Amino acid sequence: MPLDYIEMDVAELERWRQQGKPFTLLDVRQASEVAMASVPGALHIPMREVQARIREIPRDRPVIVMCHVGERSARIARFLVTDGLGEVYNLEGGIDAFALEIDHSVGRY
Repeated sequence: MPLDYIEMDVAELERWRQQGKPFTLLDVRQASEVAMASVPGALHIPMREVQARIREIPRDRPVIVMCHVGERSARIARFLVTDGLGEVYNLEGGIDAFALEIDHSVGRY
């Protein structure tokens, strides 16, 4: 079990998506941010609600945590590791990098 989360870039996330690899993409941004830009299929739990809603996060697959640029998600990823989740990733660059590098139809803000 890793002692900390693992950094993942958006290209690796897209490979996982294309391969159909099972994972949970946890979006920890505010609802107003998700309304502007989102990745289909992501589980949205705002950062401030993660601790209270921890049971909603599946423990049987890797969890990739995403925010706008990767700072808030890094904090949540670290929390999830300390809570006992086994395979936790922080999405480097967040949805902004995803919009720039992977899916240009995703809004930027």
